[in-house]
Amino acid sequence: MHKPALAAGTLFAALAVVLGAFGAHALKAKLTPDMLAVFETGVRYQFYHSFGLLIAGICYGLSQFKNVKAVTALFISGIALFSGSLYAIVLFSISGASIGPAGILTPIGGLCFIIGWILLFLGLIKKGSS
Repeated sequence: MHKPALAAGTLFAALAVVLGAFGAHALKAKLTPDMLAVFETGVRYQFYHSFGLLIAGICYGLSQFKNVKAVTALFISGIALFSGSLYAIVLFSISGASIGPAGILTPIGGLCFIIGWILLFLGLIKKGSS
């Protein structure tokens, strides 16, 4: 098992529960339905990739694939950039502000997610064929 991936996965999953509850209770009255949906998207993708981290950590124990460190880094970066930028967009909108050009972080985070999943796939396929 790859403990850094497992630790990050459990930590980000717990944080997603906290943020989901925060959005459902504290932010619901302060946000438009569209902004609440943006916040919920951030939480949802954080959850998905928390599970991705757990999968990567467990798969490493099963197959010892070399890409696990890169997958871990990409999923953590993706959560920070994709979900983090969505959270920032929503929180700034409450005060009427914008994150401006920092909004480019969302698709960069999404690209981190995509590359992470591809590396996870390649690592598992490579080991599975030997």
